[in-house]
Amino acid sequence: MTGAEAPVLLHVEGRAAHITLNRPKAINALSHPMVERISEALTDWEHDPAVETVVITGAGERGLCAGGDIRAVHDDARDGDGTAAAAFWRDEYHLNARIARYPKPYVAVMDGIVMGGGVGISAHGRVRIATERSRIAMPETGIGFVPDVGGTYLLSRAPGELGTHLALTGAGIGAADAVLCGLADHHLPSGTLQAFVADLAELPVAEAVARRQRPAAEGELAGHRTWIDACYTADTVEEIVRRLLAHGDAAAKETAHILLGKSPTALKVTLRALRGARRLDTLEQVLDQEYRVSCAALTTPDLVEGIRAQVVDKDRAPRWSPATLDEVTEADVDRFFAPLGARELGLARS
Repeated sequence: MTGAEAPVLLHVEGRAAHITLNRPKAINALSHPMVERISEALTDWEHDPAVETVVITGAGERGLCAGGDIRAVHDDARDGDGTAAAAFWRDEYHLNARIARYPKPYVAVMDGIVMGGGVGISAHGRVRIATERSRIAMPETGIGFVPDVGGTYLLSRAPGELGTHLALTGAGIGAADAVLCGLADHHLPSGTLQAFVADLAELPVAEAVARRQRPAAEGELAGHRTWIDACYTADTVEEIVRRLLAHGDAAAKETAHILLGKSPTALKVTLRALRGARRLDTLEQVLDQEYRVSCAALTTPDLVEGIRAQVVDKDRAPRWSPATLDEVTEADVDRFFAPLGARELGLARS
């Protein structure tokens, strides 16, 4: 393919190195080769004294990144042995951890749609820019999966139970709520992004941000904290749903019905993963836990069925197995957290 057709475009302008995700028709969904290319570029630039800042953006108008290539995961889980998906996640999670520890400012322009794997390559960065067009989400429970790419680390550290709400429902949020939840740092109007990125060729990041940032429109989550915190402190998903249904706020009742449409297994595993992530000290430890969970998901029916319903056939009518929360046992959840032996990710040891 020609340079312009490559799924990841790289260039250096002044003091800034640029990563552009270049699959606009797929909202820049991440493939395994894209993850490898980004990692190689970070290695090169880390040791290049001329590069002071790294910037990641997405091609097209729809968003930075809609997530990982879940069609490939679906096909591997359904027709293969899961090794290709596991290898993708291994490299992706290593990249997420590397972004979080990168020694130079890593600026993520989270314009438009930023979901799943897109959060992993942006929200761990040192400087995270949202706009009025940003729609940031971890929607994995809707495809029979669990928030990964360090998502359970980030969401477990959001104020109160906001992260639990976002992880279980998969709800998308805008700039103000992303800043509130610790997924973004600054709001810049989308119309200023081109000038902001150009500024980074000559200016330190803090100065370039200060020149362009503006107050974001008011978010929604702060106004829902009362019922979110009251309902999501429960120890089980069943009790969370009961509290939501019993609450007087109409938004709480609506949320209960949203949860009841998600994979029951994914909901219970997600709640366990979030609670576990709160007790872990580092992103690396949480990524190790997420890798166990992700690999286990490859052997369960809901991941294939969820991607089929949402992405492949698009009938939006998944048939979850087990079909109800009451049918998902503690043992069913436990198996997602079982050690992998020689196949462990091992980031916390490295």
